[in-house]
Amino acid sequence: MSVLATLARVYVDDLDTALPTFLQLTGEEPRLRFAYRDLELASVGGYLLLAGTDEALAPYRGTHATTLVDDLDAVLRLARDQDADILDGPNDVPTGRNLTVRHPGGATIEYVEFDAAARATLG
Repeated sequence: MSVLATLARVYVDDLDTALPTFLQLTGEEPRLRFAYRDLELASVGGYLLLAGTDEALAPYRGTHATTLVDDLDAVLRLARDQDADILDGPNDVPTGRNLTVRHPGGATIEYVEFDAAARATLG
């Protein structure tokens, strides 16, 4: 299993209002922009912006980062071997598959294995 990238999660009220700041900070355009459940998401630079109402964002605010991996099943095995708490998943998501884990010590991480189309955005 390899970690391909880790994105800082940023929770915002409105994606269109928040994006210009992150475009200026990073000098990049969003690599991905998509809807998932009641959220709008965009990946720009090292950030993953999650936009929605307070109610829609509430289940996700406890997740500290999103880590892109090449093998989600290996992460699942590691989590089980460490007696980590599997909070959600594995699930099919617009970019591939994801899994949210609370590791021993309390770190809560979303892991995502991109499908071919999303992986192409990594450059």
